[in-house]
Amino acid sequence: LQLHHSGSYSCGGWMDSKVAPWAQSAPMTVTVHGVPLSGVSLSVQPPGGQVALGDSLVLSCAVAAGTGPLSFSWHREGSGASLGTGPRLELHHVGDNDSGQYRCRVSNGDSVAESDPLNVTVLGERVPRAGGDP
Repeated sequence: LQLHHSGSYSCGGWMDSKVAPWAQSAPMTVTVHGVPLSGVSLSVQPPGGQVALGDSLVLSCAVAAGTGPLSFSWHREGSGASLGTGPRLELHHVGDNDSGQYRCRVSNGDSVAESDPLNVTVLGERVPRAGGDP
């Protein structure tokens, strides 16, 4: 069901009768309600939210319940601007100013829900990876 399926419904049918060959039920009003958003959660790669200076960070936002369409926005504490609008936020070549608390805000047009904050810490120097990654 979608929200636009709300409306007045009735059914009818041909009867095997000469008195009333067509019969129709009284109309019934059907209202489809959206499910409010709940259970917005964040996951982070690398795990723990600790990332070396210059490396990449990926945050993912998930919704446990709620009907769509869903729109996402990402926010860092102390910054009023939205950092992204999809279910994933990818930060490449992170810098010192990328440390902080991140949140995901989700809206379905009827309700808004927000994740708990997730702490991201950018470590002072880049940690070399195995295999000689520069």
